[in-house]
Amino acid sequence: MLTANQSLKPVSTKINDKNHIEIGGCDLVELAEKYGTPLYVFDEQTIRTIARQYKEAFKNYPKVSMLYASKAFMTKAVVRILDEEGFGFDMVSGGEIYTAYTAKADMKKSLFNGNNKSVDELKMAVDFGVGLISADNFLELSLLNDIAESKNKKVDILLRVTPGIECHTHEYIQTGHLDSKFGFDLTQIDDAVTLITEKYKNINLVGLHAHIGSQIFETSIYYDEVDVLLREMGRLKEKYKINLTHINLGGGLGIKYTEKDCPPSIYEIAEKIILSIKENAAKYNVDEPEIHIEPGRSIIGTSGVTLYTVGSSKQVPKGKKYIAVDGGMADNPRPSLYQALYTADVANRPYDKKTETVTIAGRFCESGDILIKEAKMPLLKEGDILCFYDTGAYGYSMSSNYNRVLRPAAVLVNNSQSDIIIERESYEHLVSLDRIPEKLRK
Repeated sequence: MLTANQSLKPVSTKINDKNHIEIGGCDLVELAEKYGTPLYVFDEQTIRTIARQYKEAFKNYPKVSMLYASKAFMTKAVVRILDEEGFGFDMVSGGEIYTAYTAKADMKKSLFNGNNKSVDELKMAVDFGVGLISADNFLELSLLNDIAESKNKKVDILLRVTPGIECHTHEYIQTGHLDSKFGFDLTQIDDAVTLITEKYKNINLVGLHAHIGSQIFETSIYYDEVDVLLREMGRLKEKYKINLTHINLGGGLGIKYTEKDCPPSIYEIAEKIILSIKENAAKYNVDEPEIHIEPGRSIIGTSGVTLYTVGSSKQVPKGKKYIAVDGGMADNPRPSLYQALYTADVANRPYDKKTETVTIAGRFCESGDILIKEAKMPLLKEGDILCFYDTGAYGYSMSSNYNRVLRPAAVLVNNSQSDIIIERESYEHLVSLDRIPEKLRK
């Protein structure tokens, strides 16, 4: 069964009677006119569909918790939608914790993760009642124990470990292999457990956490990840007489950015994970644990598109034809950072025959500001609206004010209604944190 992460477009995408692309019942050309471009557009139906498919895929394993990987894209509106769908939140900063808390998420369902959490962030997590903290290193164990002790609390933790599993993705988004900045090496686990059981009385170890990477198209590595974690649980049970009850498998399921991409379905990875739990829990003599799954990109990536307006063009003699748009690497750094590939259509005339191959360039002062190197397009004109699919993840969340360009707005669409979920920045906002020293004032 296909799941929404295997679709190139949001589930509500269609072409309307004006011959315009429509998502969530909203005409994209009209959205561009109303809100301006660049514009992030998120389809609520797709977000909820994928969230429900995750829950459906794991329905035969009752001990499962879904945690949305907030780093992919987080706003208060997204928190409310996923909280309503029964998700908790995997958070990696004080800003993400504060967003979830102020949006009234169930903090007990959530987890605080990250390789260099600050003291203030750890205090915030404890004060706001975050349910689990994934401890990444020895310093953090010490800090967290001191904080919990000062507040007369006991904090439940997972140990994040590097399982030594490599997935075939860009090296910057591999996190489970041994040479990684994240987590305890397997050879360090005993030292950490000894400290927790003998010295740190205000932290309670309940399980293990691993994350093997992002944009994953393989299913067997999920089986292997469970195998590694349950083997460690069995070893710790035998050596220390402790019964761990949780494993967090991270997320990382890939999505379809181009027609050539063939990511597995949510059901396929669920089948591998559940099979591995059944086989390896018995093999290593441990109880079947509660599992945490942390989807991020696979929920929000397909749900979002970005709209741009076509501006200038340049035909290089006997070379490329460049088409410039009014956004680029500051609102979507992934093509420059990861050489990520995207698919785009002309929202105002999607049926027009694609007759030429062009390079779609951004408006920023970098030669590397290229969104698509080779895009099959109709003859593009100034003012055309381009729709880039699958930009929901790591677009806005990685955006910047490079060249002092304003960050775009984001809207949520559903049932023919559009609502602002992030206001477009203004120049006043851009300079609001600037300060001029007294000696430079006129």
